[in-house]
Amino acid sequence: MSRLGPLVSTSAQTLATATLTVETRGQGFSDITAQAVEFLSRAKAADGVLLMFLRHTSASLVIQENADPDVQTDLVTALDRLAPRQAGWVHDIEGPDDMPAHIKTMLNGVSLHVPVAGGRLTLGTWQGIYLAEHRDAPHSRSVTLQFIGSAER
Repeated sequence: MSRLGPLVSTSAQTLATATLTVETRGQGFSDITAQAVEFLSRAKAADGVLLMFLRHTSASLVIQENADPDVQTDLVTALDRLAPRQAGWVHDIEGPDDMPAHIKTMLNGVSLHVPVAGGRLTLGTWQGIYLAEHRDAPHSRSVTLQFIGSAER
């Protein structure tokens, strides 16, 4: 059984944009939920949507469980199984972790959109926003954040 809740309508009065720089430690997940919340606060966001776009091809953006860090460990393991290093990749100029990183990015994606209601992300109880680094070495990653919607008065 499905049930559609009440319809809430707003006018897009604000378009706010900022760039978030994330310094990764190498392969793994960086929680960027707090930075997204800070951006919405600075944008005086009320109701609308947060758009996020990662400007890289060997890292990705994901919404995942934020309660148990073992989930992140298992996700790295699963991605390594889907795109192993020693699979005979043709593209290996940047090292054995590069082509698998591109595949992992293709699987996860580089953009997210999260509804915003009352100035808050409408994430589920156990959800957080993560930048997934797929390369071994630390990298500086750029995420474009954009809020489109109504603003607090």
